[in-house]
Amino acid sequence: MKEIVFLNGKFLPAKEARLCVLTPGFLQGLGVFETLRWRNNKSVYLNAHLARLEKSALSLEMKLSYGTKQLKETLAEIVSVNGFSDAVLRIALWKTAKEADLLITAKKHIPCPSSKYREGFSVCVSRYRQNENSPLSRIKSTSRFFYELSFSEARNNGFDEAIMLNNRGYIAEATRSNIFIVAKGVIFTPAITCGCLPGITRQAVLDLARIYRIETGEAALTIQDLAEAEEAFLTNSVMGIMPLTSVDNKYIIGKGRCARITQFLISKYNSLLK
Repeated sequence: MKEIVFLNGKFLPAKEARLCVLTPGFLQGLGVFETLRWRNNKSVYLNAHLARLEKSALSLEMKLSYGTKQLKETLAEIVSVNGFSDAVLRIALWKTAKEADLLITAKKHIPCPSSKYREGFSVCVSRYRQNENSPLSRIKSTSRFFYELSFSEARNNGFDEAIMLNNRGYIAEATRSNIFIVAKGVIFTPAITCGCLPGITRQAVLDLARIYRIETGEAALTIQDLAEAEEAFLTNSVMGIMPLTSVDNKYIIGKGRCARITQFLISKYNSLLK
């Protein structure tokens, strides 16, 4: 079956989709995107993703010309024409001379093995730093040079993910996810000022914690804080909540398996998705 994409108002086979190579989006990397889940015939946290996309686009002087209702209908159709029931959607905008190109793609969602949710991810600390003062640290930009180098470095060395520190040596985020630790029963995550993306699932976890009266905090965290944590986990829209149990093959977090608070949040988050 041919992969179908939505490009500038038209549904096309992916191999037939064409973009002008002379646009600022292509030549200068001026673009933004959102990745989200489609599950049970619904988009997950779509309004939050679109709000962040619109804010990111405005920072590059672009405007999202499609309304929420139109985008919901388009997302539903692209999932349908590709024959998926559970999908990962990507909405991308690239700057053109006057407006912006819009591309929406759909891929079948392939979940992480269930063993990963029991045993957790292993991560390394990247040698590349996140610039917490850069406006790019707070938007999902298509300029992902350091993220991709860090992720490739991690995978080539047998790790699942890479953690990026900021210029002050504090944890910012992972290349594809936000990070949380649990210390003395309190859930902590790096503050936005540390250079992390304000993740949609990150906020969902903070909201869940408050609903169930689990204390939370946003702080400047170090690798030592992570190493000494009772639990740790990563979050993004595709994998949800993933335990983090090993750092640099040097530190084992907790007992090296998914622990109580993380498991509780995974259960409640999955219930939300249903």
